[in-house]
Formats: sequence, C-alpha cells, structure tokens
Amino acid sequence: MGIIVWCVLFAIVIFFAFVATRMAAQNKEDGLHDTGLAIIEFGRAFPNEAIRQLQATVDGQAVFVRLHDNKAGFMRNMSRHFACHLIEPGTVRVLASETGRGLNIEFVNAPSHNGTYEFTSAKEASEVSLWLLGNYVAEPDKELSAPNTSAANGH
Repeated sequence: MGIIVWCVLFAIVIFFAFVATRMAAQNKEDGLHDTGLAIIEFGRAFPNEAIRQLQATVDGQAVFVRLHDNKAGFMRNMSRHFACHLIEPGTVRVLASETGRGLNIEFVNAPSHNGTYEFTSAKEASEVSLWLLGNYVAEPDKELSAPNTSAANGH
C-alpha cells in the first residue's frame, strides 16, 4: 500500500514539473509575434494614440510602433508583462548593427531597454530607423522655409 502512495505522489510531481516547463516554454515562445496582441496591449497603455504600423523583431520580443502623427512607440516582452512607452524626440540614439538587419538602440529615458534589435531584413530595420529619425527631428526643424518667389522670377 505504501509503495502505491509513493508512486502516485511521484507521478503527481512529474506531472506538475511537466506542466510548469510547458507553460514556461509557451510564455517564452509567444512573444509579440501576434500583432493583434501588440495592438491591444499598446492601445491599453496609450488609448489616445492611433497606431499606424507595427514592426516586430525577429525573436518577437519587441515591437516598434509608428503612430498616426509620426510619433514612435516601443513595446517589449518582459516575460510576465509588456513594457510600452512612447519615444520622446531626442531620447533615443540609433546605430546600424553589424549584421545590417538590426539596430543598436540606446534609450536615454529607459536604459533597461537598450540593446540590439534584429529584424528579418535590412529594409525593415531601415524603416524603423526612419520612424525613430522622424520622431527625433523637432517640429520647428521639419518646417521648410517658403521659397523666395521674387528671386526665382528675377524681380
């Protein structure tokens, strides 16, 4: 009778260990590959921001967000939750990675998110860098001065 109880207890422990490892693996695999989840989570964090486009990293652990007014946002999977924030102009430094398909990004206001983010292609990486560059340029610098029409007409 005692051996049966020990076998049942052992089976229960093995079952719980199996379930725990599967849950941990599932959590690690999920990431942010599902753009619907990214839209929902970013929308929950910033309900007044309209999302224009998303670009996930290869591993699905981060998503860069282009917003309607050319602002940029960022989401990162932090295993138990998602960290979402708007990238303020002048608070990010970007360099190309060694592979050419990624970006080395330094967040001045959130150094815990600094790192290299790899994308599936160089085109995707360059597009995200343009989002960040567009966000980096201050509004007064975006305005072009009106051309001098009198000089063009020879007057």
